[in-house]
This record gives sequence, C-alpha cells and structure tokens, in this order.
Amino acid sequence: MEIDKMEFSFWMKRIMQRFDILSDQMNLNARDRMVLDDEELLDNQDVLHTLKISQRTLQRYRSSGKLKYFTISGKLYYKLSDVRSFIHNSSNNMSPK
Repeated sequence: MEIDKMEFSFWMKRIMQRFDILSDQMNLNARDRMVLDDEELLDNQDVLHTLKISQRTLQRYRSSGKLKYFTISGKLYYKLSDVRSFIHNSSNNMSPK
C-alpha cells in the first residue's frame, strides 16, 4: 500500500493543526491558574477532584480545621502545599500500627 505525497502532506498538516489547537488550550489553562506568593491556589472543584471526595466531606475538613483555606472575593481557595500536607498527614494516620 502506497500513500501518495499529497495525501500524506494533507494529513500531516491536519495533525499539526490539531497539535497547535491543543497547545493553545494548554497555555490558556496554565494562565487561568491562580498563584499567590509563588504558590498555586486550588479552588473547591480542584480539591474535590484531587481528593476524590464529596462537597460535604470537604466542608467537614474545613470546619474541623484539618484543611486550611481562605477566601478571595467570596470564593474558597486552598494552597497546593496545604492540600499536599493534608494528604500526607491523612495517609500517615491511616497507616497500620
């Protein structure tokens, strides 16, 4: 089976256009990230997805003080380092003794 040069060029051009679109989308997503003091901030949805928990569970973690948070313009945010510390501390508490 032989692919002619014109067809190959056409498909390569389409593939490269798709890569360009994906690259643009990734750059937009990277710009959308909030940063405070050179640290990435996560919103509720990011934390829910990362920890694979319900909104109510996240609310309990906040209320009990297990997970630090703060608000900016009425929206809740979490420092990435705080979420990582929470995960580390939670995994240590669940280790067999």
